[in-house]
Amino acid sequence: MKRKAPLSPYEAQKAAAKRAALNALKRARRTADKAGVELSDWEGEFLGSVTDRVKTYGRAFGDPEKGAPGQALSAMQAVKLKEIAAKAKGEKKPMGRGRGFRRKATEE
Repeated sequence: MKRKAPLSPYEAQKAAAKRAALNALKRARRTADKAGVELSDWEGEFLGSVTDRVKTYGRAFGDPEKGAPGQALSAMQAVKLKEIAAKAKGEKKPMGRGRGFRRKATEE
């Protein structure tokens, strides 16, 4: 029997990130189904399309500046996945987004 050559550390990290992303996507959908939480059309489509892209390409984004090297999801995709998972778990508030460039209230 011929053995496969061991993966380089970079390839192993990439494969691990792909598996972790696919498991997180499956977990979010499964949690929503078990809890009976109705995901919006957009959220369902997001989970499906990201899953397909990770399976096909190993990552779900094309621009390397949108995510760390070796990661399967971009930063914003990871945030949206966390929000969907929190909604599926029944947590009350979606993650806060920050205040942008508004002025802080001053106490005088």
